[in-house]
Amino acid sequence: MPIDLTVPSLAALHERRSEKWSLHPGDVLSATIAEMDYPLAPTVTEALRAALDRHDLGYAPPAPRGLREAFAGFAERRLKWTVDPDQVVLVPDVMIGLIELCRVIAAPGEAVAFATPAYPPFFTTLPQAGVTLLEVGLNLDGALNSDQLDDALDAGARALVLASPHNPTGRVLPVTELAAIAERCAERDVWVLADEIHAPLTLPGATHTPWLEVSDAARHRGVALTSASKAFNLAGLKAALLVTASPAARELVARLPSLSDHSGLLGVIAAQAAFEGGDEWLDAVIEQLARNRDRLAVDLAAQLPQVAHRPPQATFLAWLDCTALGLGEEPARTFLERGRVALGRGLDYGRPGAGHVRLNFATSPEHLSEIVSRMAGAV
Repeated sequence: MPIDLTVPSLAALHERRSEKWSLHPGDVLSATIAEMDYPLAPTVTEALRAALDRHDLGYAPPAPRGLREAFAGFAERRLKWTVDPDQVVLVPDVMIGLIELCRVIAAPGEAVAFATPAYPPFFTTLPQAGVTLLEVGLNLDGALNSDQLDDALDAGARALVLASPHNPTGRVLPVTELAAIAERCAERDVWVLADEIHAPLTLPGATHTPWLEVSDAARHRGVALTSASKAFNLAGLKAALLVTASPAARELVARLPSLSDHSGLLGVIAAQAAFEGGDEWLDAVIEQLARNRDRLAVDLAAQLPQVAHRPPQATFLAWLDCTALGLGEEPARTFLERGRVALGRGLDYGRPGAGHVRLNFATSPEHLSEIVSRMAGAV
């Protein structure tokens, strides 16, 4: 049976209660937060309906074996990643996992590093762990600047939070670059916390290498964090995973407080269903995202040729440099006010985001074309 990825009308989308669609008036076309507009995977909706039918809304178990084994199977099939289910730990979401890991790794006031531009909660939420933040810039090709990385490590960073694939640029880091990062960090006993939440959304033409498959150095002082939330659009159900592959990393994770009671049982149920039976749906989504990526490049070239844009290798997020449009540091404001299209504000991703916007293209081709048309009309 063909996979249904029909996206409803703008009016119907505004009936949703998620953050993406509830924060703007009904005439605004939203392409902001990383939520997809597609119908959920049938295996997920069936599992959730079955849970409701059996009135199964209690607490999540502390170590759900079914979910851990389902993820291990998914990782092997989709990512060529061999995962030991006994080294998989349930947490509510990736950011909570990162915060708690930073609390264990770094004493109050010690530093954690990450690349900028960066996922906004790295700036706003990681300080809850009591850490200071060190920013590592990107080269023009999107790679981490090795000199700035060395400066951050030499300045005393206790951990590097590595978004792989990168958000917001959508770049897939090649294995040689990952291995070099692992060696640099290992030389200084710095932990690497690899946020791989977008890895299942690697698009055709690129190959993602899981951090724990990179090298012995990566495994020894590395923890991978992942979830079904981005690939299967389940962010509101609160279930993510920490994965380790060494005794040192396993001991580190064992020092975390128990977080399973903050996770959602429906999140566990939905994630297990997605990992076990969602491959066909995910294949269809990736095909649609690849088509949308190509359409976006064509539409931008035709209607907004001044916008600099490197098509992403993963995710459904496009990082657009609008500097040449002359709209100042916050072009998202102009696009919203004049074009009635909501985009991610570049400065939320750090100072390198000045003059930029992040565009979510996980929608219908028709809505995507309308987004670009509205942007062009605003300038």
